[in-house]
Amino acid sequence: MEKMYLCRTMIQKMSGIVLCSFKYNDKKNIVHLYTEQNGRMSFLIPAVRSRKSTVNNVLFQPLSLVEFEADIRPKSTIHPIKEAKLWYPFQTLPYDPYKSGIALFLAEFLMRALKEEVANQSLYAYLVHSIQWLDACEQNFANFHLVFLMRLSRFLGLFPYIENYQPGDYFDLQNACFTSLQPVSGMFLRPQEASHIHILMRMRYDTMHLFAMNRMERNYCLNVIVAYYRLHIPEFPELKSLPVLQELFA
Repeated sequence: MEKMYLCRTMIQKMSGIVLCSFKYNDKKNIVHLYTEQNGRMSFLIPAVRSRKSTVNNVLFQPLSLVEFEADIRPKSTIHPIKEAKLWYPFQTLPYDPYKSGIALFLAEFLMRALKEEVANQSLYAYLVHSIQWLDACEQNFANFHLVFLMRLSRFLGLFPYIENYQPGDYFDLQNACFTSLQPVSGMFLRPQEASHIHILMRMRYDTMHLFAMNRMERNYCLNVIVAYYRLHIPEFPELKSLPVLQELFA
């Protein structure tokens, strides 16, 4: 009886955000999720859904919000999902090419940036709120990914210090602050570019439409943000979805 009880307690109900799904073998896919309960985790799901299966791999699209039951095995790094469903069905995100492009990029970015396998309730709440906001937004979301990434930096301990900014300052990428003197490290933005970053740091989802940017300016800011994360997160790779996103919002 004791062994049966221990076995039953391994099945856990969880909720999470889909980051990535890829083929493991002919029968199984591996899906990476950022979970509310344990942070970043990896799971096994069927590659093809059968009539008897309680898991549909179609559910596991970039940034999908799912709830599921998984067989959590303490000594394993990949856990089988037994049942799954969407707990927040999207209204527009998978069907709008601009929103789906943003979702693909952000899912890949989060896949590389989120490493910890521990719960972070405030970060999880921020991610869910942001994804739902994008899904519900009807227009003026071209700057969404920029605001998302800058606000994300707060939860990762990377948000720059901006209180002392003065027009004409440089932005020190390495030390994450504005400075009146040109940094000796060589990793900095000149005053004109630094002013764009200062504006970007002031944006919120509900006000970002007030800050007009053309595609060149938007892509420049995105390149700077990605370079900033790459500088502060070890082994942060090139992002395959970045060029695709940069072609949007002409």
